[in-house]
Amino acid sequence: MPLTPTERDRLLLFTAAELARTRHARGLRLNVPEATALVADTVCEAARDGLRLAEAIQRARSVLGPDDVLPGVVDVVTEIQVEAVFDDGTRLAAIADPFGEREHNDGAPGAVLPTSDAIDGPEPARTLSVRNTAAVPVSVTSHFHFFESNPRLDFDRAAAYGMRPAIPAGASFRFDAGGEAEIGLVPIGGARVAIGFAGLVDGPLDAPGAKEEALRRAAACGYLGVDRACGPYGDAAAAREGATP
Repeated sequence: MPLTPTERDRLLLFTAAELARTRHARGLRLNVPEATALVADTVCEAARDGLRLAEAIQRARSVLGPDDVLPGVVDVVTEIQVEAVFDDGTRLAAIADPFGEREHNDGAPGAVLPTSDAIDGPEPARTLSVRNTAAVPVSVTSHFHFFESNPRLDFDRAAAYGMRPAIPAGASFRFDAGGEAEIGLVPIGGARVAIGFAGLVDGPLDAPGAKEEALRRAAACGYLGVDRACGPYGDAAAAREGATP
């Protein structure tokens, strides 16, 4: 039976999780690979059962406790990330403290302490109102260039240029079909280079003319919200002129 690489990875994860379940049922405490596989597989199966992302993460965090794993595992495995196929598409699930809440020993040498950004997300630099005109829910992950998100999301595209959702790393923000919600955004950090995504930039975000060209491409491809590119964030007229054949 021919399988895609993704399907092979899923079967490998399931096999490792089944081994972990068998050993756990025998009363054995699990090591790092076993515990990680079992928690990750639980998310994938919860998605297959039709649960939403938050529900799948909650189910995964209830599978194992500190007493179910070998000493040191709780300190080593502080977060597990896995891609799972939900009803509204493939989404990255980030399970923080996968074995339940634990006390952090601030004085322990080498202790890794989460920042408020990792738990709650960074403080938004800008907030936009977004309307999902699609017939299905749309989710946008934490480090996606929001300007290039789904064409059926209607918001001020120019205001979102060079920014990403102000949510914890690995999390995602869901816009329900036909619904409207506000989302906080923060500037993309680092070298500020956008490669891939929807292909509207594919290069340095702050290069001369990059924003104007991205607006032109978005208008030509029918992205909603380009006509809002006015005021301090952009020039709607210039974007429309650039899209004219």
